[in-house]
Amino acid sequence: MLKQFSPDKMLNTPFGITADQLRKMGKTTILTDLDNTLLAWDQLDATDEVINWFTILKEEGIKVMIFSNNNEERVARVAKAIDVPYLARAKKPLGANFRWALKEMNATPEETVMIGDQIMTDIFGGNRQKLTTIFVRPVKQTDGMSTKLNRMMESIILKRLAKKNQIKWEESL
Repeated sequence: MLKQFSPDKMLNTPFGITADQLRKMGKTTILTDLDNTLLAWDQLDATDEVINWFTILKEEGIKVMIFSNNNEERVARVAKAIDVPYLARAKKPLGANFRWALKEMNATPEETVMIGDQIMTDIFGGNRQKLTTIFVRPVKQTDGMSTKLNRMMESIILKRLAKKNQIKWEESL
C-alpha cells in the first residue's frame, strides 16, 4: 500500500532539475504543482528563479504545464507570467485531469514527470497514472487550511517510508 504514496525521487527543490537530466531519463514533459512547490502558497507572483527555470526548460525543448488544485485566478496569474499552459482545479489525485493534461501536452506517462510538495495529491495522483514522481520540500513551512489535513496524513506516510528505508532526500536527479 505504501508504494502508491512513495515518490520516485525526493529533492529539496525542483529548480536544480535540468533538461539534460530529464532527457537522460527519457522524459520530455513536466506537470508541476504550483503552491509550495514553485512558490509559497501565499505568494502572488512568480519569482525570477521560477521564471528563469521555466525559460531554460522550454528553450531546451522540455514541455511544462502548471497542474494545480488551486483556483483559476491564482494559477492563471503565474502561468501567464511565465507563458506556460496550466490547469487549475485539477482535482489531484483523481486521474481524469492527469489524462487530460497528458493529451493536451501530447505526452505519454512514460515520458512525463509529476513534481509536487504533497504526497496525498501530487505523488499519489502521479503514481496512479504511472508518471515518474518527484517529491520536493515545501517552499514555505505553513499551509493553507485545505492542506493541513493532507500534511498530517503525509507525515505518517513519510515516517513509515523512512522506517522501511524507502525514502532518501537528494540534491539532484
